[in-house]
Amino acid sequence: MSTKNKKVMVVGGGIAGLTAAWELSQFNIDVELIEKTPFLGGYAIQYCCKATDECRQCGACTVEAMLKNVVNEPKIKVHLATEVGKINNSGRFSVDLKKSSYKPDSAKEGVIRGSPLHVIVDKEICKKNPDVCPEDAVELDKIGFSGKLDVDAVILASGFQPFDAEQKGTYGYKKFPNVVTGMDLERIIRENATVVRPSDGKTVQKIAFIQCVGSRDENLGNLWCSQVCCPYALRMAERIKHKNTDAEITVFYMDIQNVGKDYAGFYEKCKKDFRFIRNIPVDVFPMENGSLSMRYMNEEDGLCINEEFDLLVLSVGITPGPDNSNMSDLFDVGLNEDGFFAGIDKLNSTSTIKDGIFLAGTVAGPKDIAASMAHAGQAASEVIKHLGVS
Repeated sequence: MSTKNKKVMVVGGGIAGLTAAWELSQFNIDVELIEKTPFLGGYAIQYCCKATDECRQCGACTVEAMLKNVVNEPKIKVHLATEVGKINNSGRFSVDLKKSSYKPDSAKEGVIRGSPLHVIVDKEICKKNPDVCPEDAVELDKIGFSGKLDVDAVILASGFQPFDAEQKGTYGYKKFPNVVTGMDLERIIRENATVVRPSDGKTVQKIAFIQCVGSRDENLGNLWCSQVCCPYALRMAERIKHKNTDAEITVFYMDIQNVGKDYAGFYEKCKKDFRFIRNIPVDVFPMENGSLSMRYMNEEDGLCINEEFDLLVLSVGITPGPDNSNMSDLFDVGLNEDGFFAGIDKLNSTSTIKDGIFLAGTVAGPKDIAASMAHAGQAASEVIKHLGVS
C-alpha cells in the first residue's frame, strides 16, 4: 500500500518517541510528534557521557544523534508544549490538541535542556535571572499548538517519572543539600564538568551511591526492578573515578543487576575500584562541615557503623508517568498492575488491545536507552504492518 497521506501521531518526545518518529519517517510516513514540555529528548538528553578510557555504552550520544535526526527530518512535524485534549476513532483517529500548562522550574532548566530546536525559557523567570537566559532563547508563551489532527495510528511514548526521593525521608533529600539523585548528579557534572558539592562547590572526594531507591520497595508498593539503576550507578562511578583517581566510592546495594553484555569484566573492574556493601543504610545525618554521617549495619557482625561522606547519590528508580491514568482513559488503553501501559502480551508488548494504538519505550515499563530505542523500533514496525505499508 502507498504511504501517500498516511500519518501517525507519536505522543512523547523522549528517546522512544524520537526513535519511533524517525523510523516511520524513513518509510515516507508523515509524523506528528507531540511533546507536552518545551523540550525534546526527555530525561535521556540530560545525561552526560559516561566514557572513561573507552565507551561505556551509556547511550547519551545516541540520544543527541537521534534528536538531530528528528529535528532535520521534513517528514516529522514537532509540536512542543502541546498535549492531546480529546481523541475519537471513526476509521481514522480525530485528535484535538491543546497548549500544555507545563512551566520550567527555572531559567537554568531551559539552558540545560536546550535542544537543536532552541532554548525555551519562561520570560517571568528570566526577568528575575537575566544572566542565565540566552539572547536567542524562545519564550515559553510563544510555543504550543491548539487545533485538530487526523491520523491513521498512534504511538504512546510518553515515558516515565523518576521516583520522588523525598518519599524516602530517612535519606534527607531536599533537606540536606549534599544528598542528590542520579539526575541531580548529571546536572552537576554538565554545569561544572566535575563533581562538586552543592552546598559549597568543593570537589567531592568521598561518595556513596545507594541503590534501589524507590524500586523493589514493598512499603511503597513499587515491587518492580527499574533495571537501569545498577548500570547507571556503576558507569557514573567509573566516570568519576576515571576523572579523579583519588575519589573514594562506596556502593550500597541489595544485589547488582546485569549491566550489559560486558557485565562480567566490567563488574570485576568495579569491584577493584569501589567498595561494595550489601546493605541499605538506615539513617543519614548532616554534619557541621556539610558532610553526611550515614548509619548502616556491618555485613559481618550486624553492628551499626557510622561513616562520613561528602556526597550521597540516590539511584532513584523508574515509576509510571504522571499522566498514565488520564491517558489510559483518553486512549482507552489499559494499565498493568504496576501502572505502566499494558501491551497484548510479553511477545508483543508494543501492540495494545485498541486497534491502531501502540506503545514505545518506558511507557510500557522500565528500560534503559538502548532497550527503549529497540522497543520504539518494534512499535514502528507494528505500525507499518498495521498501515499495510510495504
